[in-house]
Amino acid sequence: MVESITIENPLLEGLQEEKKPESFSMVIFGAHGDLTKRKLIPALYALYLRNHLPENFAVVGSSRTEMTDEQFRATMKDSVIRYGEDIDFKEECWERFAKSLYYRPGNAKEASYYSSLDEDLKEIGKRHGSDSRNIFYLSTPPSLYLPIIENLNSSGLAVKRRSDEPAWPRVVVEKPFGHDLKSALALDEKIHAVLNEHQVYRIDHYLGKETVQNIMCFRFANSIFEPLWNNNYIDHVQITNAETLGVEERGAYYEEAGALKDMIQNHLMQLVALVAMEPPNSLSAEATRDERTKVLKAVRRFDPDRVDSYAVRGQYGAGYVLGNEAIRYRDEDKVASDSNTETFAALKLEIDNWRWAGVPFYIRSGKRLEKRITEIAVHFKAPPHKLFSNMANTGLRSIMADSSPNVLVMKIQPDQGISLKFATKQPGPTTQLRALTMDFKYGTAFGDHTPSAYERLILDSLIGDPSLFARSDFVETSWSLLTPVIEHWAAVSPETKSGSDESIVQGPFPNYEAGSWGPEASNTLIGSTGHSWRVL
Repeated sequence: MVESITIENPLLEGLQEEKKPESFSMVIFGAHGDLTKRKLIPALYALYLRNHLPENFAVVGSSRTEMTDEQFRATMKDSVIRYGEDIDFKEECWERFAKSLYYRPGNAKEASYYSSLDEDLKEIGKRHGSDSRNIFYLSTPPSLYLPIIENLNSSGLAVKRRSDEPAWPRVVVEKPFGHDLKSALALDEKIHAVLNEHQVYRIDHYLGKETVQNIMCFRFANSIFEPLWNNNYIDHVQITNAETLGVEERGAYYEEAGALKDMIQNHLMQLVALVAMEPPNSLSAEATRDERTKVLKAVRRFDPDRVDSYAVRGQYGAGYVLGNEAIRYRDEDKVASDSNTETFAALKLEIDNWRWAGVPFYIRSGKRLEKRITEIAVHFKAPPHKLFSNMANTGLRSIMADSSPNVLVMKIQPDQGISLKFATKQPGPTTQLRALTMDFKYGTAFGDHTPSAYERLILDSLIGDPSLFARSDFVETSWSLLTPVIEHWAAVSPETKSGSDESIVQGPFPNYEAGSWGPEASNTLIGSTGHSWRVL
């Protein structure tokens, strides 16, 4: 039985407070797109079912597709039924919810559209009591971010507020936040000319996942772990994001992005920051975001002449994934037949601060791998004195195969939970060691519905809590860190050995079979310091 506890700790103040926003009007640009259908409307409906939305609110869909309010409501109903994760759909509840859904077709690039939108929002605001509390969600291609924000500003819908004023209106921006450092800086400069930073909510949906949110609670609410969370006890950290899917219909986008920009620059860097950050002095949004940014700034910069000693890239070829035949990346729709875009990337990071000096962080992300899984594995050091090493048949060798008998794993997807591996004596007259795992799963422990990442993040954006959103300096620091890798990979073909004698020859693309765990070069990378990837 899981018991609830109350901890008197200034750091944890506010954790138990129920979150409920004021009345609002949300405009979703790109409302006819997949994100709105699969994630946004199902998340809003789930929040409504759980009484997390105010009594009065309005959601206005916007895209170029012609539709009436009733057609939009019917389309969104079908989407909630089809894509709603663990949502208990109730017809009578939907009918009440749907009364707050509206649709206004138009071209988001045309300034004239915003005049009519302004009038509609004023009328809808009076009807639902939102009183100009507008939030604009940019569920669009990145090329539309600036035109939309500039048109919102020129029409008077987006007004810059002082940092001590309520953050209305607000703008929610989906990733990617630029495609390199230069574009990210340019985007921020233009956004900040229109809006203050506290009005901008950059969504990284990984930060909305329960296990990711739990990292801070796990570290800072349990005194048995935080004293060990340093280079005295931790040997290394592995962060893995593995997908069985290929690029699907996203070939054109992926050709411009690749694994490094699509996953590592945002999602995995946020995970690194949460694992490695120092304790904030409070749970205020800026205190926690300050610490996440500080630790990212402490990551050692890549030497442009030694990138191949710390970074590995790969591209999937043909193979079998979960028993199904998979084509190679270069044969995917809208992908160049000679493409050198990476579908796999692995990095070795070193953090130059007191806590983490000498502890490598290995991160990897790839498509068409053997299994779908995202996890953080903290490998602790072996005991300083090998007390059992001289005993025959102790089983210690197998326990030590992954460098430590103690591994703490935070599982992010598909199953959310935490496990701890430790050595114990196997029953019997002789002393034989065996590795056992204590496993905590959210679904088993709590039983009830685990909110989706978008439920949490949409709710926080409505309340005005930016804690789980990417701040501009974090985004810029991440791009700055990865720029040498991006530039090196753009300039040098993958089969070329360059720079240092320590460079890893990565081989011509494709260099790993679909359904494998990526290129052999990734094993060489982690093996260069005597480690190996965890068996998943």
